[in-house]
This record gives sequence, C-alpha cells and structure tokens, in this order.
Amino acid sequence: MDGVSLITNPTVSVRVTSTANSFEALRRFNRAITIAEFKCKLELVVGIQASCMDLQLFSSTDAFLQKLDDNEALMGSYPVDDNCRIHVIDKSGSGSGGFEDLSTVEKFQLPDEAYDKRSESVRSFLKKNKAGRFNEEKAAQKEELQVQRDAEEKLLAEALAPGLRCEVQLMGQPTRRGTVMYVGNTEFKPGYWVGVKYDEPLGKHDGSVNGKQYFQCQPKYGAFVKPQFVTVGDFPEEDFGLSDEM
Repeated sequence: MDGVSLITNPTVSVRVTSTANSFEALRRFNRAITIAEFKCKLELVVGIQASCMDLQLFSSTDAFLQKLDDNEALMGSYPVDDNCRIHVIDKSGSGSGGFEDLSTVEKFQLPDEAYDKRSESVRSFLKKNKAGRFNEEKAAQKEELQVQRDAEEKLLAEALAPGLRCEVQLMGQPTRRGTVMYVGNTEFKPGYWVGVKYDEPLGKHDGSVNGKQYFQCQPKYGAFVKPQFVTVGDFPEEDFGLSDEM
C-alpha cells in the first residue's frame, strides 16, 4: 500500500555464549555494524580475539539458524532478532574455561620473613600502633576477664544438680519451668552448660546435640542454657488445664 513503510528497530538484544566460559551474557548491539565490528565488540564480552572467532546464530529457542561468516556484511542482513543467541567459537584452540577455574592459577605468596620487613604492610601498622593481636596489654586483660568469667560460671554450675526443679529466664523470652537434667561441659560449645527438660514442648531437642545424647526427654522438651539463666527452687509443674473437658 502507498504511504506504508516497515520500520525496523535499529538495535537488537542478543544472548552471547562462547567456548571460553560457561556464562551467558545479554547485550544490545546496533544492526548497522558489520560482522567484523561485531566481533571486536564481542571480544570485550567473551575474551576471545576477534580474529579467532567463528560465530553461530541460534534462535530464541536455541535452534541453530546459520553461521555469521561474512565479515563485510551488516549484522542487520542476518535474521538476528531479540533474544536470539550468538555463540562464539574460539578457533585458536586455547583451553576453555581457563578464567573460571582459579585452582589452576598460580598464586604468589610472600614469605612471613619478607612480609615482616615491609614498613607499609597491615602487619607493620598493627605492630606500630599496638593494635589487634599485637596489643599485649589488651590481650592479657581479655584473657584475664575470660578466666574470671569461667570461674564465675563454674561456681554457678556447681550450685546446680540433675533432678532439681528450676526456672529458666532468657532475655526477651517468657519464664519457663522444668527439671535440671545435666550440668557440665559439652562437645558442641566451650564452658559450662545446663541441660533442662521443660514442662512444655518449648525446647529444641530430645537431650541430644550433634548426635551425642546428654540426657533423655521427649522431642522439643530439651534445651541447653548457661548457668546464669537458671534458678533452682520449689517450682511445681504448672497446670495449664490442657486435660480439662470443654
């Protein structure tokens, strides 16, 4: 019909893959560039030299269409539509995926003796300012404080014993009643821990952690807490009326 013209989008978005790596990149290109110019732009995407490229065109459903083998032809002269895939083949024969496997990259490691001699290193800065692990006074204070905390925790633990009724009060949580089932060290974390069997299924396990059984109870009734959160005394099991008829 007179006065009707077909307008084609001057750019096209394509998916780019290659034999050099396993990722897929989405890029937009101008249809007016030649295949030779297109290869130069792809060089920045896939890392293959333009002179070593063979290009294959696939449809949006990854069906092979044809090769893009005329370097002088315009990209728009080929049936390249949005979401088509351009696959770049490296003709040089170099190994693919070389930039992805970091285990194959030889790494430089400076010996400790040489690193200690550097005046502008992080280690030198820490030593000069007595910071981090090089602050002996602070490290000693931290160690002394930890020893004091361990001693206090041990005293609290020694006042507890399996079979005693108790209340557990954790920060931000309601008070829970139960029975002390275990007091002592554990394999899952350092320090002293108190194993408690709650009166209700408000715990985390059945008295076992990481496959080791510290005490016996029903699932979800057992928990481990620090001694400072446990108070022993005459705490009878509360009656929540769960067995009353409605």
